[in-house]
Amino acid sequence: MKISDIRTAEVKGHGYSTYVRIYTDEGVIGNGECIHGTDGCPQIVHSFKRFLIGENPLNVDMLYEKMRRSQLFNGAMSGATVTAMTGIEIALWDLAGKILGVPVYQLLGGKFRDTVRLYCDSHAGEDFRPESYAHRARQVVEMGFDALKFDVDETQAGYRNDRWNWHASGPEIDWMVERVGAVRDAVGTNIDLCIDMHGRYDTASGIAVARAMEPFKLLWLEEPVPPENVAAMREVKQNARVPLCAGENLYLRWGFRDLIEQRAVDFIMPDIPKCGGLSECRKIANMAEVYYIPLAPHNVCGPLGTMASAHVCASIPNFLVMEWHWIDYEGWDELTIQDEHVIQNGHVVLNHKPGIGLEVNDEAIEKYLRPGTDAFGEHP
Repeated sequence: MKISDIRTAEVKGHGYSTYVRIYTDEGVIGNGECIHGTDGCPQIVHSFKRFLIGENPLNVDMLYEKMRRSQLFNGAMSGATVTAMTGIEIALWDLAGKILGVPVYQLLGGKFRDTVRLYCDSHAGEDFRPESYAHRARQVVEMGFDALKFDVDETQAGYRNDRWNWHASGPEIDWMVERVGAVRDAVGTNIDLCIDMHGRYDTASGIAVARAMEPFKLLWLEEPVPPENVAAMREVKQNARVPLCAGENLYLRWGFRDLIEQRAVDFIMPDIPKCGGLSECRKIANMAEVYYIPLAPHNVCGPLGTMASAHVCASIPNFLVMEWHWIDYEGWDELTIQDEHVIQNGHVVLNHKPGIGLEVNDEAIEKYLRPGTDAFGEHP
């Protein structure tokens, strides 16, 4: 069996995902999803055709490395190039599972768990009142989640006097504390709570906020400073007693090496459909396991990318929890075809179907397609 074509579709969700479809000369197809690859992601995917058409799709790792090494001077270590390769890699794994008649997790070495625990990124309340945050938290728990996350870096809360310099003043930290306290009071201490700062603040602010969060027994404080400066992240960690999590904007094993080896965080959060793919994220998880660091993947994909990520989470021992970010978006139950709900009681439920275990609903793809683009049409 040989690869005969690769096509794409841009689908609305948290921004636009690039869906990748790989065709073979025997009629079997594989589907993948990647995200945050910028507007040019589909074009980058199509540029890789010359390296893949005519190849055996079962050689997933070799084909991935063939693509990566071909782009050593064109962004092969991070960014949109890696994300485009990721979409292809996930589609290759889906195809390989279908060819061999087994789920992807079986090809990754088998599974440690049948379900993958999620935390719901709850964004914030309908407005900035603490009561609104508390109301959203109770809603999420009623949906079946026992872990949730809220943002505290609100640009419209009235504290950004200088849009370029993200320093948290005393009143802003008090504002954060009031809302986190309202959420914790609303759900109690049996629910895991994460708080996100999106890597926007300076080191002094990161330390001050981290110290202010200590009473709330957070699962983690996420990216109090930009994660690319590992020394700054480690400084926050050394000066506060709150666990830290980072890594959603890092790529490949090399991007996570310093964060892991320097013990700058307590949890790492690779975005699996963005930073390298299924094999690569298993390798990142293996690196982290040496230092006893759990994996808590970032995830803003639709159901296809989420289920693909769940295969990795099932196949590693040091998985903790994965993000679900679609509470405010349309299309979750439409974009794929499945026999049962992807999410049940706050968990992704794995099935025994070959490949990723879901099929793309092409009618729904058309409904949520990026205006002015085609779904899985031939690319010139």
